[in-house]
Amino acid sequence: MMIKTRLKTGTAIVALTGILATAAQAEEIIKLGLSVPLSGAAAVWGKGAEFLCETAAEEIRESGGVSVDGETYNFECLPYDNKYNAAEGTKVAQALLNREGVKFIGGSLGTAPVQALQSLAERQGVLVFTVAWGASLKGMDHPMTFTQMNTPGEILPLLIGYIADKYPEAKSVAMLNPNDATGQETEALGGKVWQENGVKVASSDFYERGTTEFQPIAARLASLNPAIIDLGATPPADAGAIFKELDVIGWSGVKVVEVGTGADGLKATGGGAAEGVYMGAGVTFDGDNVTDHQKAINDRAKAEIGESLNAVQIGFYDSLYALKAAMEMAGSVDPKAVAEVLPEVTFQSFYGQEVGFYGEELYGRNQQMRLPIIVTQVTDGVLVEVARLTP
Repeated sequence: MMIKTRLKTGTAIVALTGILATAAQAEEIIKLGLSVPLSGAAAVWGKGAEFLCETAAEEIRESGGVSVDGETYNFECLPYDNKYNAAEGTKVAQALLNREGVKFIGGSLGTAPVQALQSLAERQGVLVFTVAWGASLKGMDHPMTFTQMNTPGEILPLLIGYIADKYPEAKSVAMLNPNDATGQETEALGGKVWQENGVKVASSDFYERGTTEFQPIAARLASLNPAIIDLGATPPADAGAIFKELDVIGWSGVKVVEVGTGADGLKATGGGAAEGVYMGAGVTFDGDNVTDHQKAINDRAKAEIGESLNAVQIGFYDSLYALKAAMEMAGSVDPKAVAEVLPEVTFQSFYGQEVGFYGEELYGRNQQMRLPIIVTQVTDGVLVEVARLTP
């Protein structure tokens, strides 16, 4: 009896040990730092980024996790508010790298805060994904950085070319951008591309982030009587307010927000003045090509963050699947080993297609996800896809 009891106890111990071992294996976690705006005019981008990172992490966990050399890993998203400026971006970088000890940045947003993050991350051998538009973040000097969204180098030539072809009579543009690294790099390329398409740049101005009074800015833009007003990298809330002031003044012309991501943010501050705006980073979820998976996640996003998903946020979903593919190909979770194979992998994008990396001709190395460029326009109050272009 004693022996039998002991056997039962021993069996229980072995079984418990097995359960604990399995549990321990399932708890192998890879922290993914996120440096995103969670407050201010660009907060909707950061909140959507956090939502999609957690969505992809949950999907990967439910499908069995990341399998590397007999171990199973799962992702944990750690979002920090960079307030879309360099000072806060530096604080976030120090917190993620030094306090949290992350080795992978699942996504980062805003050229100025990402520049602060990148300089620290590269010194520590941390792999960085970013949606920041700055071309200065790319190239042979940044082997640990990968871009998870189309940037001006991919979007502007096709978006501006599309608008120039559609409105051949429109021969002048007034440009406005935020006065920071994102706006300055967008402005430089935007002006060049407009002129290459035969459109004269009547003016190119900047405004400070945090501005709340846009009437003087709108008056300045309208006084030039441009056929096109291009608000470049202006966030949705600011862009809507500017178009509203332009509407009050009576300006009517072609409205463009190159980094425009959705109708809801524009309409929240611009009301009816958002009508007709063209964007280069929006995504629609109403067409026949929308999958049940995309629609279900977008419905959840609207309920949680109050706006449809967009290209800025989708990158934070795609980066997790790219990392999973690269870790499994490398057989390692070492960031340098993962970075070496990342340009070679393909993965299933949220857009519904298998994608990889390209960009060697433009940046010197394949570090840019090859994603579709979707031209959208606010029509009858909703965002409508008017063209899908391949870079």
